[in-house]
Amino acid sequence: MARISSKKIDVGKILAEVSDGAAGGIVLFIGTVRNNHQGKKVVGLEYEAYERMAEAKLSEIEDEARRRWPIKRISIVHRKGHLKVGDVSVVVAVSSGHRAEAFEASRFAIESLKRTVPIWKREVTAEGMTEWVEGERIEKLAVSQEATSRGTGSRRRPSRGTSR
Repeated sequence: MARISSKKIDVGKILAEVSDGAAGGIVLFIGTVRNNHQGKKVVGLEYEAYERMAEAKLSEIEDEARRRWPIKRISIVHRKGHLKVGDVSVVVAVSSGHRAEAFEASRFAIESLKRTVPIWKREVTAEGMTEWVEGERIEKLAVSQEATSRGTGSRRRPSRGTSR
């Protein structure tokens, strides 16, 4: 179910994909484009991806989540292209028998995506400026050193600035 999409993400469809009668909980993380970053007014983002590799990495993240937690279903979808403020940029959905596992697997998935998947974002400011930006990471992750050491794929966008 891991995929990169150039079309609007259908959150309801993803929720249906992970629904399972044996699941006692579903965690749905929805990342959206916000209107500011580091004191600048943002009017949109442009996402680029090395699509084949990005989808392979997303699948690896889903597989790793399945190995670590007793989840029922998982789906990760990330947008590419131009998005405006309020648009959904990424969705991670996880169903599990219990809420704790669903929350942990979801957190693992979004943090792993941010760290390892070759997707880059460029901010478009109200002044018409564009800049490749690096995302903000949560410092205290419940991710083991083993998973961190596996994220060896390069995320640096060649000759255009930094990764997200």
